[in-house]
Amino acid sequence: MKAKELRKLSLQDLLKKEEELRREILNLRFKKQIEGLKDKMAIRKARRDLARVLTIIKEKQMEGQK
Repeated sequence: MKAKELRKLSLQDLLKKEEELRREILNLRFKKQIEGLKDKMAIRKARRDLARVLTIIKEKQMEGQK
């Protein structure tokens, strides 16, 4: 997901997206241990998306403080 798309979302939507990504990373880790992953980069992609979401959340919180 692109940062431009994330900036259009509300803070509540971003928090939901964060929770979804955390669950996805956990499920990918379990799947990797049990049966292996076809897409070896899936965990890395999910972690990068999570980092983007967390960055946008922090930006929106800082804007609210000003």
